[in-house]
Amino acid sequence: MRRIFATGPLPLLALLAGSLLAACSEAPGMARTAGAQAVQRYDVSQAIAANGQVVVVGTQSGVALVSHDQGVTWERQALGHASLVDIAVCRDKTFIAIDHYRKLWSADAEGRNWHSVHLEQPRTPLAVACSPQGGWWVVGSNATIAGSSDQGKSWRVTDLGEDTQITTLQFIDEQRAVALGEFGLTVSSADGGATWVKGPAIPGDFYPYAALFRDAREGWVAGIAGQMLHTGDGGQTWQKQENATQVTLNRLFLHEGQPYGAGNGGVVARLDGGAWRTVPYPDPLPMFLGGAASLPGQAAIVIGGPGGLLRTVSTATQQ
Repeated sequence: MRRIFATGPLPLLALLAGSLLAACSEAPGMARTAGAQAVQRYDVSQAIAANGQVVVVGTQSGVALVSHDQGVTWERQALGHASLVDIAVCRDKTFIAIDHYRKLWSADAEGRNWHSVHLEQPRTPLAVACSPQGGWWVVGSNATIAGSSDQGKSWRVTDLGEDTQITTLQFIDEQRAVALGEFGLTVSSADGGATWVKGPAIPGDFYPYAALFRDAREGWVAGIAGQMLHTGDGGQTWQKQENATQVTLNRLFLHEGQPYGAGNGGVVARLDGGAWRTVPYPDPLPMFLGGAASLPGQAAIVIGGPGGLLRTVSTATQQ
C-alpha cells in the first residue's frame, strides 16, 4: 500500500482559492503576505513545525499558516498553486517545506519571506529535512534522495534504483541520518549524506507513515493500521510495540523529551510504559491529524487536520 499526499481532487473551495491565490502572487517563487486572518474551513493542515518562537503550518490549499504567539493567533502566507506535505526547521531556525507540485519552499525564522525552487528529483517529494550543516534534503518516489548545500541552486541525487517510495528522513547528528521507505526499506548515512547505504529491511513489507529516532540506536516507526515498531540497535532489528490507541499515527515527534504521535480519529498519543496511549484532551474531533509539533516550554502541542482544524492541546496533566 502506498501513502498518497494530496494527489486526489481537492474540494471545490480549495481549488477556487488556490486559483485566486496563484493569480495574486507577486512573482514566481515568492509568497505574498495576506495579513492576519482567521483559519479558513477549507484549510487542510498537512504538516506543522515550530522553532521555539514561531509555528508554521503547511496546508493543501496553497497557504502557510504562521503563529507568533504559540498558536493563539494566525496569519496567512499565500503561496499560490502549492500543497505543502512536510516542513522542517533548520539549525538557524529557518523553515523549509516541500510542495507536492515539485517545489521546495524556504522561509526566514519568522515564517515569512517564502521563496521556492524547482525540484527535478524526486518526482514526488514526500519528506524533507535540514542537515546540521544547513543542507536541504528531500526524499520521495523511486527511492530517490536529493541534497543541496547551496540552498537549492544545485542538487546531488542518490538514486537507489528501486520502484519504492521513501517516506521518512531524519538527520540524527552531524554525520548520521536515516531514511525509511515502503517494503521495509531502510537507508542510512554515516558521513552527513555524502553516501547512503541500504540496511536490513523492516520485516513484513512494512510501510512507514512516520518515524522518530531519539539517537543513533533508539527509534520508532509507525505503520498502517496502527502498527508500531521499536528498535534499540539502530534499525538492525525491530520489535512490535503496543499501540493502545489502535489508530495509525501519521506524525511522530519529541515533546519535552518524550515520544508523542498524532494520528487518525483526532488521536494524540504518548509513549508510556512501553506502550502508545491516548492523551486525553477536551472535545476531540474524529478527524485525521496530518500534522503536530511541540511547543517547547509550554506543556502543549499544536495539532492540525482537515476542515480548518488547528488547535493547541495541553499536555500538562499527562506527564
